[in-house]
Amino acid sequence: MHKHSPLLLSMVLAALAALAPFAIDTYLPAFHVMAQSLNGTNLQLQQSLTAYLLPYALMTLWHGPISDSIGRITTIRWGLGLFALASIGCAFASNVETLWFFRALQGISGGAGNVVARAMVRDLFEGVAAQRVMAQVQMLFGLAPAIAPMIGGLLLGIHWQAIFIFLFLYASVTLFSAHKLLPETVPVEKRQPLSATRVFSNYRQLFADMEFVKLVVTVGANFSGFFLYVLAAPVFLIDHLGLNEHQFGYMFIPTVCGMVLGSYLARQTAGKFSTYKIIRFAYCWMAAAIMLNIFICWQLPSSPFWNILPIALYNVGMALTTPILSIAALDRLPKLRGTASSGQAFVQMVLSTVSAGLLIPLIWFSPLGLAFGMAGYCLLAILCVSKTKVWKTAQ
Repeated sequence: MHKHSPLLLSMVLAALAALAPFAIDTYLPAFHVMAQSLNGTNLQLQQSLTAYLLPYALMTLWHGPISDSIGRITTIRWGLGLFALASIGCAFASNVETLWFFRALQGISGGAGNVVARAMVRDLFEGVAAQRVMAQVQMLFGLAPAIAPMIGGLLLGIHWQAIFIFLFLYASVTLFSAHKLLPETVPVEKRQPLSATRVFSNYRQLFADMEFVKLVVTVGANFSGFFLYVLAAPVFLIDHLGLNEHQFGYMFIPTVCGMVLGSYLARQTAGKFSTYKIIRFAYCWMAAAIMLNIFICWQLPSSPFWNILPIALYNVGMALTTPILSIAALDRLPKLRGTASSGQAFVQMVLSTVSAGLLIPLIWFSPLGLAFGMAGYCLLAILCVSKTKVWKTAQ
């Protein structure tokens, strides 16, 4: 059916989706060094995450409709091309304000790969095959948060600017691979006219579907339970656990291994067990991991092993649910998959932006504060998913 194998397509789609975590995680080890170099504070560097995430969240509302209108591949070209140029701007920023500006440009363009990749999975594959490929993409995508900080730590040995040169090269190579290997999945005759009125009309239709809303909030809340630790990593790992900027892999390797394991289990269980049984098992697992996390933070002295273990266990359950929930959300409006993918990414990034700009500074005072943050997001996810068909219906 396809010119290239599903594995090769999955790898390219995963590389597109992984642009976002690379843009966030690669420079985390450099926060303290960059703050000194740019005459800023750690809080100002933390706000560079917000400068990236807020435009990212807003622009994700447009990447999908744009790809429904001009095609998936053209959207990728424009998005990754602008991201590459913005990365050069970040590399040569001379102060915090300039860094914020170019991080915002990265945010505007960086979501194109993630949104289009999700939509293309559902364009190219059906049913159980789509669920398996989505899990495979997620499994490869899940490696990015583990690899990125380690790459950042190594490049920091050269200079913090090398981190953004790396992001420029990553975007350029991924853009070339997508251009050469991915098919255009939205032929001209199926494209939707692009206008603000039509886009707003489509989003009204999309967000009026409460099943869709509950599914995407669930996915976003699941991810945010882990993403809290990603955003708080400079404080959590260095200040609380006593690690240094070259030891970020101590958290990211085990937590991403948990994510990869969960994605592998999602791929293996697709079509073999009913989705509602998988979902219920996953949330029992996540709840147990959170209770363990709170107990460890409350009763034991801080240590890398014990404080990171429950985060890795949580990620197994989180990754197990994601393909099922994502496919169910995309199938709510089959003719507007690009828009639906944008809506899902938007909700996830809004939660991440709230975490970065408002929640993290309130709870990163101790590991226990972060543990309660994870518990709050998981509770939100359970409240939403328990009202959906994937929870109630044997499929």
